[in-house]
Amino acid sequence: MNELFDNSKTVLDIRDLTVDFISENGITTAVEDLTMSIGEGESVGIVGESGSGKTVTALSILKLLQSPPGIYRDGSILFRSKIFGEVDLLQQSEDSLQKIRGHEISMIFQEPMTSLNPVLSCGDQLVESLTLHKGIKAKEAREMAVDLFRTVQLPRANIIFDSYPHNISGGQKQRVMIAMALACQPQVIIADEPTTALDVTVQANILRLLKNLREDLNSSVLFITHDLGVIAEIADRIIVMYEGRIVEQGTIWDVFSDPKHPYTKGLLACRPRLDLRMKRLPTVSDFMSHDFRIPDEIIGEKEEEKNVDTEDQKYKSVGEAILLNVERKDELIERRLSVIQGGPILTVNGLKKYYPIHKGLFGKHIEEVKAVDGISFEVYPGETIGLVGESGCGKTTLGKLLIRLLEPTAGEIIFEGKNIATLNQGELRGLRKSMQIIFQDPYNSLNPRQTVGDAILEPMKIHGLFRRVDRKDKVFELLYKVGMKESVYNRYPHEFSGGERQRICIARALSLQPRFVILDESVSALDVSVQAQILNLLNQLKKDFGFTYIFISHDLSVVKFMSDRLFVMRNGRFIEMGFSEDIYLRPREEYTQNLIESIPKGDLEDIRKNVLRRRILKTARLIREEIKTKHDE
Repeated sequence: MNELFDNSKTVLDIRDLTVDFISENGITTAVEDLTMSIGEGESVGIVGESGSGKTVTALSILKLLQSPPGIYRDGSILFRSKIFGEVDLLQQSEDSLQKIRGHEISMIFQEPMTSLNPVLSCGDQLVESLTLHKGIKAKEAREMAVDLFRTVQLPRANIIFDSYPHNISGGQKQRVMIAMALACQPQVIIADEPTTALDVTVQANILRLLKNLREDLNSSVLFITHDLGVIAEIADRIIVMYEGRIVEQGTIWDVFSDPKHPYTKGLLACRPRLDLRMKRLPTVSDFMSHDFRIPDEIIGEKEEEKNVDTEDQKYKSVGEAILLNVERKDELIERRLSVIQGGPILTVNGLKKYYPIHKGLFGKHIEEVKAVDGISFEVYPGETIGLVGESGCGKTTLGKLLIRLLEPTAGEIIFEGKNIATLNQGELRGLRKSMQIIFQDPYNSLNPRQTVGDAILEPMKIHGLFRRVDRKDKVFELLYKVGMKESVYNRYPHEFSGGERQRICIARALSLQPRFVILDESVSALDVSVQAQILNLLNQLKKDFGFTYIFISHDLSVVKFMSDRLFVMRNGRFIEMGFSEDIYLRPREEYTQNLIESIPKGDLEDIRKNVLRRRILKTARLIREEIKTKHDE
């Protein structure tokens, strides 16, 4: 247990939890022999890749897994309830659990849009929770709901109360979810990936909000994420999970300063860095054997007796992995010079995209939304342009304009001497071979009824590339290039993970042998370990095929790693342009500075400050409680 917290005040104690899933293919163990506890007022972070058992553990606490397919095979989850005393949540009836859920233990889910009721206003959903658990009248519940919306820093709380989930932004929906979770001042708050795919500034605000509210209410927090940088911002203690088991745990300081397990080292090393320019990101597989499994006999041993086979390990420590992949100064200079040699492959002049707003019975044109407002820039062959900014700044609109998926309002888009803005549909179709786009969501980008092989082969067939008898071999070659086996040819998209589906989308884009590729938030929702693999893959493909990239993201650390030059976008315009390292070291605009400062860094100095801050706050709370007790006496 963290030294800040007393073992005698454990709120939640999970012992030997094992959860199985039953399917037509047999039984899969999602969580095995998991033991952990959470102290009063403590924040515990669970980190691991998709499929490691993080969310299954969280859902098991509130017994939210349907049976079947989820079966609680073994273990107990002891909770110190104010209503029932100490109880095993797995043994409670549904009626008893209903009194605990939302009242004593609340949960913030990963995707607020699918967790909020689309036919109820945001305020009504909060009122429902307050009236159910607190038994107060609707009028009083409305006043409390509006106050809660103000507490979570929602603008125009009264308007948000009457708004429906689809009327507000992703960050605002997440704040509504947090308000609902805090409504009854629960003892335990479970936050399951609450900031994944959010803008870094919105993420920073939500993390700050959760920290402040936890300190005010003295609630315990179980925070689940795949990003160790985020964990460092909010947690006191960390639990690392892999394939349903805990492989390492300890205080934030201990795990970050001296990680013991190769898997933990890989997760720490694979995060893009802001302080150094990396040629390649280390990956988890660099620290673990190629079969990427932890032998059962190792997991069963005590921590100090673990002895992982290091035959296939590339690096022994996080520091070694980083130092061996740092780009040298002469390499940086050579790359910068190569960017500006020769003429541009793409020239954009005065590009605009305006959306008219109509009002009234006859649709009177009253104003315009300027999504892209008079942008001009050049892209040189073989370089990567990073495009960064918050949601709504116009990044995706610009990307779609460049390949005419949207029609521009005005301006020129000159690609290899041709003005794309004036081409007819037939000419545009021929251009698709040279310009491709890879979207954020690989699942929605692939036809669920089409096999992987057919999805990659179809563009070749449409554009008449290669001989018919050679196309299948070309698909195999592309699959190999993106790190996948020939055996996936006849499988369907739903059979793959998010990272694997993104590799398939990349292979499909490569099938036309393009020279120019736009990547629109293509790694934002991936695990940091999978993200590192995809980013390394994209850079290797760039070397192999001479690609030119426009890399769109809200994450400045990812953009900095990928890009030669960086364009910062806000309100449809570029507010800052230059080499990535220069903008990071000397940002001119306050907006750019805020983007950089909002990135979770996970530096030891920041962790040390957070630990000291928590100690001071803990001491202050104990003093206040002691003074109050003596005053009451």
